[in-house]
Amino acid sequence: MPREIQPGAGPDAVDELIRICPPPAGAGRSVGWDAVERELGRALPADYKRLVEAYGGGVFAGELWLLEPGCPEPMYDLVAQNAERAEILADLWDAGEEKPAELADGDAGLVPWAYVEGSGHVLYWLVRPGVAPEDWTVILNEGRGPLWEAHPVPCGRFLLDVVAGTTTSYYFTDRDDVVDPEERTRFRPNAEIIRRG
Repeated sequence: MPREIQPGAGPDAVDELIRICPPPAGAGRSVGWDAVERELGRALPADYKRLVEAYGGGVFAGELWLLEPGCPEPMYDLVAQNAERAEILADLWDAGEEKPAELADGDAGLVPWAYVEGSGHVLYWLVRPGVAPEDWTVILNEGRGPLWEAHPVPCGRFLLDVVAGTTTSYYFTDRDDVVDPEERTRFRPNAEIIRRG
């Protein structure tokens, strides 16, 4: 299968994201990726692992919440959301909502990796047989409707484009009308946001 992702779009994008949106002191996590990948039943993209190791889970650009494995809040936990979103989507499709065209191949699947606070949009990886994790497409499902939007880039590149204001995503254009420009290049880690009881 031909590569659908631009070569070199992943790791370099994470380096650039770290440059323009530095992780706060103490952010980032060491994760037992083998155990996480066993639980999910699949390998994860290297750029996503680098994001979690550099930042941990938390919010980019005032609204885009990076899911992380092992988050104490299930809403923002990668593994918990993988199971929950699969159930939610199955129910919607059983009720007659149309699947995105990208899932026409019955063997394709979705894994959520980010959530947009407020709007409820969910960002997934489009997982296809024979396609390496580094080549997965980012696909967004709008939070309050049936529309989907695909971007053939790794998650690190997608995040960089949102933070830098260069995204072509309909759902992230005109961010300055919604998010304070200073907030766009700030990352807030889960430890700062989620109250642990």
